[in-house]
Amino acid sequence: MNNIEDILIINTGGTFNKVYDEISGELRIPNSSKNLKKIIKKAFKSIIKVKGIIYKDSLEFNRDDRKLLLNTIENSKYKKIIVIHGTDTMDVSAKYISKRLKDKQIIFTGAMLPVSIDETEGISNLSIAVGFLNAKSKKGVYISMHGLVKKYNKIKKNKQLGIFK
Repeated sequence: MNNIEDILIINTGGTFNKVYDEISGELRIPNSSKNLKKIIKKAFKSIIKVKGIIYKDSLEFNRDDRKLLLNTIENSKYKKIIVIHGTDTMDVSAKYISKRLKDKQIIFTGAMLPVSIDETEGISNLSIAVGFLNAKSKKGVYISMHGLVKKYNKIKKNKQLGIFK
């Protein structure tokens, strides 16, 4: 097992993490990064540090959640950080972080389909983010979705088409 020691993944929930609850019949976000860790082990054959902090749908994110995310990033020894985040307000959180932090490489990513249902999109988005960070990219805040990695203000979710562009 490889150890990718210079990357931290911060898990904030979002659709990426949702699982089907057989009792309620709904998709919910568990208060755990267990599925994310399983994906990392399977996809990367590596150990990547994961820190779970919020576990909610991004539509429920508020200023306090973004402050917690900012504090977690600021207080981390890591300079390369991936944030698993819901896609609906990913750009809002990325903008918030970008205005306050300049000395790290941060990539927001997620999935529009839960990895518990279909791993393909989530693994792809996460893999591209890891590759981007390993390629010695410039400091800044980026979004990695649907095969693209761009500065946070150069990519946006098109809700009508269900894609980022």
